[in-house]
Amino acid sequence: MGSTIIGCGKSLPALEVENDELKALVDTNDEWITTRTGIKSRRIAVDETNADLGEEAARQALGWTEGGYAERRIEAGEIDLVICATVTPDVVVPSAAGLLRRRLGLDNAIAFDVNAACSGFIYGLTVAETMIAASASNVAGAAGRNPIKRALVVGAERLTRLTNWSDRNTCVLFGDGAGAAVLEWNEERAGILSSFIVNEDDITNALTCANAFDAPQPFDKDGISLEAAAAGDPALPRTDEEIGTHALVEAGRPRQVLYMDGPKVFKFAAEAMTTAVRQAVERAGITLDDVACIVPHQANERIIKYAAKKLGRPMDFFQLSIAHTGNSSAASVPMALADAYEQGRIQRGDKVIVVAFGGGFTSGAVVFEA
Repeated sequence: MGSTIIGCGKSLPALEVENDELKALVDTNDEWITTRTGIKSRRIAVDETNADLGEEAARQALGWTEGGYAERRIEAGEIDLVICATVTPDVVVPSAAGLLRRRLGLDNAIAFDVNAACSGFIYGLTVAETMIAASASNVAGAAGRNPIKRALVVGAERLTRLTNWSDRNTCVLFGDGAGAAVLEWNEERAGILSSFIVNEDDITNALTCANAFDAPQPFDKDGISLEAAAAGDPALPRTDEEIGTHALVEAGRPRQVLYMDGPKVFKFAAEAMTTAVRQAVERAGITLDDVACIVPHQANERIIKYAAKKLGRPMDFFQLSIAHTGNSSAASVPMALADAYEQGRIQRGDKVIVVAFGGGFTSGAVVFEA
């Protein structure tokens, strides 16, 4: 018995931008990008909102529209929980999950967001599975909890809105999209076998993105001050110092964009992914020989190749979807998972690992039986 994935879906924006098109923005070319990342193109949301992308992915996972994978149609009233993993919500309030709940008519569902950067979907799956398992258990107090039998977990991003398009080292990496999965408690199927999530302090600020609060604040340390309203938020420089971007912002660089030290992130990511896979496999009581495929975060093909070597597995053991999506943060893993189902790589009874790493630093993996 366990929480079983019974549906997956994905959604991509209409606009596809190929590598050579980025020549108009920065000094780059297809060969430079492809050899370093495995990316050939990415999708960029122009008219589409975060909620638009998340809604379409969810509709596929629920079996409401064509595309994706769904064992059956799930009616709106059957969903008890909605979790949306994102760092790029359309609004602060309501939550991205709350918007999806409203759009999809999921009137019985609890809804909230998680932010674990690119690991967000893994964290969301773990939270959903834990809540479903607690609801299904007979432990003390379980009867007093919200009954949760089915959950919709979505990863949705408009990461290109946080991209500095004048920085060739980062702008070539990112794309937009959404992926979704439906979990259901099933007494007859194993479902999720284990999960492993962990945080590590990013002490060198290798990957950061600040907020840019711009509402006028008519206060200074002495109280109300109309002059202060035009001066901006005096706390922002302290935040810039904490995440190591003060000098860049002072020099005129944009505040609310992704700043990344590529080599440091690569080193963390490669080790974090292999560690997460090994820990999750051990917790599941299986070996990698029992696993049909690994669906990793699609950040950089070279990171996946490094992990494949460390784990002693060929590249065809891994689902690769990065070539035409780029790094879509929390949307990356569920989109690749939907691809794996659509391509027939995952069959009933297969054991599968989903694994990710992200800013913060965050990382984690989930082992499930399809």
